[in-house]
Amino acid sequence: MIKGFKNFMLQGELIVIAVGLVVALAFSTLIKAFTDSIITPLVNAAEGSGPASSGLGWTLNGQRIELGAFISAVVYFVIFMAVIYFILVVPYRAFMARRGTTVFGPPPATKTCPQCLSSDLPAAASKCRHCASEVQ
Repeated sequence: MIKGFKNFMLQGELIVIAVGLVVALAFSTLIKAFTDSIITPLVNAAEGSGPASSGLGWTLNGQRIELGAFISAVVYFVIFMAVIYFILVVPYRAFMARRGTTVFGPPPATKTCPQCLSSDLPAAASKCRHCASEVQ
């Protein structure tokens, strides 16, 4: 049972999906802070409604543009992504490299077929997979 769980957790696709989900959640927090702190006050200021508060930012037509809250969200995003990278991605990449698999790395080298101009051929290919012509 433990071995099955370990195999499930170490599947490459699962880790990639988990990292993608964490990145998406952190990015959504950043976007929410941007809209709540900057866009919404600008729209309300153009409309001319609502009170203003204090803090880092400025008041425009009675609406507070919270620059401090947005800067805080950006700092949070950068720190969060650095932690995810160093705690999850780097060890997983090293573990998979020991197993002989490359993850989160540069894409493999490709070349272009001179006949059909397909650019997705592996660098070691001698024939095009699309038109079957010889590739140098």
